[in-house]
Amino acid sequence: MLTRECYPLVLGPEEIQEILCIGRRQTYELLKNPPFHVVRIGKRRLIKVSRDSFFNWLEGR
Repeated sequence: MLTRECYPLVLGPEEIQEILCIGRRQTYELLKNPPFHVVRIGKRRLIKVSRDSFFNWLEGR
């Protein structure tokens, strides 16, 4: 199992999907109204999440 430090400082949907072992659709459903801070960038609406913010949520902090 990979540790927090193995992931980049800024996560994309692909990394979140991998960490949670969920499908693409479920990942984007989570990212529609996330319980952690999400940044949407540009017209393509790239989604980026701070690694620390995501793991703090995952660990219940």
